[in-house]
Amino acid sequence: MINNITRDTKSRMEKSIDALKQELAKLRTGRAHPSLLEHLTVNYYGNPTPLNQVANIAIENARTLMVTPWEKTMVQEIEKAIMTANLGLNPNTAGTVIRIPMPPLTEERRKSLGKVVREEAERARVAIRSIRRDANQELKTLLKDKKISEDEEHRAQTTVQKTTDEFVTQIDAVSTAKEKDLMEM
Repeated sequence: MINNITRDTKSRMEKSIDALKQELAKLRTGRAHPSLLEHLTVNYYGNPTPLNQVANIAIENARTLMVTPWEKTMVQEIEKAIMTANLGLNPNTAGTVIRIPMPPLTEERRKSLGKVVREEAERARVAIRSIRRDANQELKTLLKDKKISEDEEHRAQTTVQKTTDEFVTQIDAVSTAKEKDLMEM
């Protein structure tokens, strides 16, 4: 029972880290990266469809993304989706290829993105602490129902706390790396 709780706790915490990484990948660092556009949806014959399911997203060079739709009719829809996404990007269409140059980030924009990174990291920390609280509550319930001893509960809570500390350290490392990436010119 205790192993199931700790395994579930670790699994949920890993998902929180993955969610944080996905959110941070959406933040623009001045370099071209396909993940900037992967969350966009395009109107594909009346259905909202993820951009990466209707086009190929590639890096042309360090500062330019290239989107190649699989159907010529999708060029305008994709261009419209990029413009309305409020990413500060201006796509250039050349036939069936859409090139998206990455404008350099201003110092003010870098600082505001740094705040966003810190906010996302704090949300992830709160999620991790919430998962820890749930696990500790399950352990207390097992103790109350006399399914485990006080010593087992204490050891399990210590294990859960160590796991929590590991994941908070990971969150700090991921957010610090993203902030450093944002502040590079």
